Amino acid sequence: MSHLNSGIAVIGIDIGKNSFHLVGHDQRGAIVLRQKWSRGQMEARLANLPACLIGMEACVGAHHLSRKLTSLGHDARLMPAKYVRPYSRGQKNDFRDAEAIAEAVQRPTMKFVATKTAEQLDLQALERGVAVRQGLRFLRAELPRILARPCDALSPRMLRVIEDLAGDWRRLDERIEGLSNEIEVLARQDAGCERLMSVPGIGPIISSAIVAAIGGGDVFSKGRDFAAWLGLVPKQISTGDRTILGKISKRGNRYLRVLFVQAAWAVLIKPKSWARHGLKPWLEAAKKRLHHNVLAVALANKLARIAWSVLAHGRVFEATKIQAA
Repeated sequence: MSHLNSGIAVIGIDIGKNSFHLVGHDQRGAIVLRQKWSRGQMEARLANLPACLIGMEACVGAHHLSRKLTSLGHDARLMPAKYVRPYSRGQKNDFRDAEAIAEAVQRPTMKFVATKTAEQLDLQALERGVAVRQGLRFLRAELPRILARPCDALSPRMLRVIEDLAGDWRRLDERIEGLSNEIEVLARQDAGCERLMSVPGIGPIISSAIVAAIGGGDVFSKGRDFAAWLGLVPKQISTGDRTILGKISKRGNRYLRVLFVQAAWAVLIKPKSWARHGLKPWLEAAKKRLHHNVLAVALANKLARIAWSVLAHGRVFEATKIQAA
């Protein structure tokens, strides 16, 4: 890119969670840069460019980046997304968004947003340029390192706030673990919970929640009624001689419905267990025709019916019966 450095006058940056799309124009308005950079590449590469006019849409991460680019000598400007939209051409994608930003930042009539100061960011507890991979387990693993070796992106005030929140998180984890252990002990002492835990994906939490909600299951005459009560059955729309199945109704017990969907995902992410549970033929056939989210809900419906049968008939789950069915 070095041979382009002297020709770049304006850059539009479309900010993503983990990557950034950049489009750069020369003095005549011709595109001379069109690249995707990772978050880690941004600072080093822009530090090697001569001073440019750089535009970004005003969002949580843009204020920290704007301050950083200004310190590198660039003229960084933030714009409301609604004012950038009219400059977008063709179907929306990240490079077209960056191109629209590069066009918009050059307009003399554009209304810009003031970059927030470090103190303002502290007050709002907004993003401060410390990126962590998505997911609780990654944040859990990275927090001690961030707090042990603070960077210039975090003010002492923000460090204290994060340390306090990390402490709250640890205490909540300890409470959750304690309560989970208590629930597991209670579930192991209940015959209905023990039978339910033989069903794929069902553990102490969901088994105890089912027993707490429906007892022995005799309030329903069949498994489909239980699945319908959970809101896991598709809505039916009849027109003429056709019945069209729509989205699930989401009626009834939302907490239990969510638990059954989580149980379904626990089964889906372990394909090696499908044959052992007698679910392999059904899952492999359904996987070919259903989106993975729809498949998870369909499996949740199936698990709910199995759970009712196990509870209502007083027997443990048997894979051979599923295979026969």
